[in-house]
Amino acid sequence: MMHTELPNPIAAFFQAHNSGQTDNFLDLFAADAVVSDESHEYRGDAIKTWLDGAIANFHPLHGEVISLAPNGEHTVATARVSGTFPGSPVVLRYQFTLQGDKIAALSIAP
Repeated sequence: MMHTELPNPIAAFFQAHNSGQTDNFLDLFAADAVVSDESHEYRGDAIKTWLDGAIANFHPLHGEVISLAPNGEHTVATARVSGTFPGSPVVLRYQFTLQGDKIAALSIAP
C-alpha cells in the first residue's frame, strides 16, 4: 500500500473508480478533457459513460495506487487494478495531466 498523498483530483478519481459513486465524476475533469483507454478517446459526457461502463462490466472494479511519479507535465499513478476481467489483477499506468484542480487529460496503459 502506498503512503504518498495523492493530489486531490487523482485521489478523487480513484475514490469514484473504487466506490462506483460517479454522480459528480465529470466535476473532476476540465471542460475540454480527454481520456484515452484501450485505443479509444472519450470527451465530455462520454468520460462518465466510460467509467460507469467499466464499473458495470468488471464489478467490483478496484484500483490501488502502488506508486506515484511526476513525469514532466504529467503525473503517473501506477495502480494494481482488479475486477471481473481476464487476467485480473493487472498493473496499469494512469498518466494524468492536471490543470489546477482538474484533470485535463488521462491516458491509461499497461
